[in-house]
Amino acid sequence: MKLGDISQDLPASGAGREPAPDAVWRAWQSMFEKQRAAVDPIGMFAPILHAHAAWLAHPQELAEWMTRTSQDLLALQAHAARRFGGGMEEDLVLPNSDDQRFADPVWTESPGWDFLKQSYLFYTRNIQDALFEAPGLAPKERRRAAFWWRKWLNAVAPTNYLPSNPVALRKAVETKGESLSEGMKVMLDDLRAGSVRMTNPEDFKVGENLATTPGEVVFRNRLLELIHYLPMSGKVHKTPIVIVTPWINKFYVLDLTPRKSLIEYLLKQGFSVFITSWKNPTADMAEVSFDDYLTDGVDAATNVARKIAAAPRAHLVGYCIGGTLVSAYMAWLNRRHEREQDVPVAHWTLLTTLTDFQSPGDIEVFLDEGSVAWISDNMRKQGFLDGKEMAATFRLMRSNSLIWHYVVHGWLYGERPPPFDVLYWNMDTTRMPAAMHEFYLREMYLNNRLIKPDSLTIAGEPISLKRIRQPLYAVSAEDDHVAPWRQTFRINHWVQGPKRFVLSSSGHILGIVNPPVQPPKRKYWVAAAHRRHTADGWRSDAEEHQGSWWEDWVAWLKPQCGPQTTPRPTSTREYPKLADAPGSYVLEQ
Repeated sequence: MKLGDISQDLPASGAGREPAPDAVWRAWQSMFEKQRAAVDPIGMFAPILHAHAAWLAHPQELAEWMTRTSQDLLALQAHAARRFGGGMEEDLVLPNSDDQRFADPVWTESPGWDFLKQSYLFYTRNIQDALFEAPGLAPKERRRAAFWWRKWLNAVAPTNYLPSNPVALRKAVETKGESLSEGMKVMLDDLRAGSVRMTNPEDFKVGENLATTPGEVVFRNRLLELIHYLPMSGKVHKTPIVIVTPWINKFYVLDLTPRKSLIEYLLKQGFSVFITSWKNPTADMAEVSFDDYLTDGVDAATNVARKIAAAPRAHLVGYCIGGTLVSAYMAWLNRRHEREQDVPVAHWTLLTTLTDFQSPGDIEVFLDEGSVAWISDNMRKQGFLDGKEMAATFRLMRSNSLIWHYVVHGWLYGERPPPFDVLYWNMDTTRMPAAMHEFYLREMYLNNRLIKPDSLTIAGEPISLKRIRQPLYAVSAEDDHVAPWRQTFRINHWVQGPKRFVLSSSGHILGIVNPPVQPPKRKYWVAAAHRRHTADGWRSDAEEHQGSWWEDWVAWLKPQCGPQTTPRPTSTREYPKLADAPGSYVLEQ
């Protein structure tokens, strides 16, 4: 189909025969969308083409934008002429405060390198502005177009290439070419590994210098191993804590090293702690469903923990997608138990968890009907989604810091990545069963049905978050790009019961893996949350504290989890020790 073919059914503009520009644009967009999936399954090029077409359909606005841009460009050229003439003045275009690519003084002191830097930043800003100002685009299309343009602009930054990176050239001269030789070795190692490595995998081994907190595997089924940790205090609170980890990564992010271990911190505060270690699915688990993760996963783990602890109820913690599962489980339990005291979970905690997927952040650029259908087809062919594909997606969302930083420092500067336990964990990927992950993408991200009362049926029960009555402690992270905090805050609009909300500084991982240290590295905001609160309204009322939210959480947990008593055996006759922590599932590749 040609663009001219769509004009015959378009409304005319005024008395003339030419169709109205907006109508041409809408018809072109409709035609393009119908054919897009075949050539652009993840929607990389479509939003960019939509933005270009939107400007072409509005020539007056385009002319005005080009005039403004030309004036800014002339000012930049005049500024450069003064710099080359020996003048020193402030840059017209500055990097963002968190952009360290141009931090070396040579990018400002040298007129030539300064002009290259400012030219790059000028075109980057103007292209981004043009995308956000494009007339007639839906907000989601603007964000999608801006995202993909930003990824391309990040890729062509002068810092990423040897001839246009003065720091790399200087290092090559100072080391007599040694930095380039080492950089070639790093590049070849990355190519053999199939990705740009953020740390050396040989520096870590799970069970030896990661995930070393003593414990026992006390339960195992086809989906998970349940680890019960050995007590580290003379007395423990009667109500056990069961942590449901995300199965898109391995559990030990909460038990990296003793200094960073949330598990060890809880044990030393006198809690009985269980954690899920999910199996790394293979093709024969293609039909494992979201329902299975609820019944054979979180429900099984909760019941085993209660029996071992001889406690009628547990405290349940969910992290990321584990928190989404916990939220569905809590709604499921409250549907099945009419009396609140019969629900086997007394209270619960969510860590950086989405339940309302209306605005899920940058991940939305990868998710529409066409892309989810394409992902689902590929998953059905192999039975799972490879964890490396998801890891690449999340790295692309922060490409400057998680990709190009390591290209520049490794390939151009010849620096080996330093040991970093969090990044090693991030590279230790897992797979997702096809049926479960398709359900999750479609029903949560596309249809957003978790927040629609009784719209979603889980394990035979129509569920509603509004039925949840148990006290909630929810933690989000200020710079989280996986679960944006204003979106995670929306859980407070749905569930009943008292709610305490915490906003931690940093991102999706370091906002949670945030041990108390002196002097404090981070801060947090905390206050009760109510349905009347907007996210920003809550923040304006919240108290700011220096340090770690772990301390506030423990102060909230202690009275919730009841009096302390002598620790019970870690395993029992019904649930004997099957292996030492960290178990076998976490070692599966």
